[in-house]
Amino acid sequence: MDATPFESKPTLTGELVTLRPIRAEDADVIDALIRTDPEISVLTGSVHSSTEQPAGMPLEDLRAIYGRWAEADDRLALAVIDNASGDMVGEVVLNEWDEGNRSCDFRTLVGAAGRGRGLGTEATSLVVQHGLTTMGLHRITLEVYDFNPRARHVYEKVGFVHEGTGREALLFDGEWIDVHYLAILAP
Repeated sequence: MDATPFESKPTLTGELVTLRPIRAEDADVIDALIRTDPEISVLTGSVHSSTEQPAGMPLEDLRAIYGRWAEADDRLALAVIDNASGDMVGEVVLNEWDEGNRSCDFRTLVGAAGRGRGLGTEATSLVVQHGLTTMGLHRITLEVYDFNPRARHVYEKVGFVHEGTGREALLFDGEWIDVHYLAILAP
């Protein structure tokens, strides 16, 4: 089998963040971020009410998943490291690879310690530009819920364009929330 563009696990360095290949032990940080920051579960649509706790999984299972992702040839998962503190504050992931169309999905998770300082914007920009240039991807897509305008602003600032809306896609606190589909194309 030919090499896929996802086999290379680069380290990407910016002014504010460094993106390095994910490791199994990074699951501990992600687990802590999700457990201590209820905003993550809400904004990703992982829960259906503001009082619901995210469905957890045993840490050993999460470590095994991250260990597989570290070597996967169908996704690129990178830890977001805050250059100022050296701490891991989240992750960026290119996944759902469509080889024939040279496209994939993007998702990110940034905990409270990484918000409001441009870290998420720079991390998104670094991985998306890597995908569209070095990896040779043509299209990267994402979904963002209507109640997450902060994330949508970041995505549009990086160059994602709104392509459509999935009406009433998530039931949250008894109200229907729309999901927006965005994409960015290679130049």
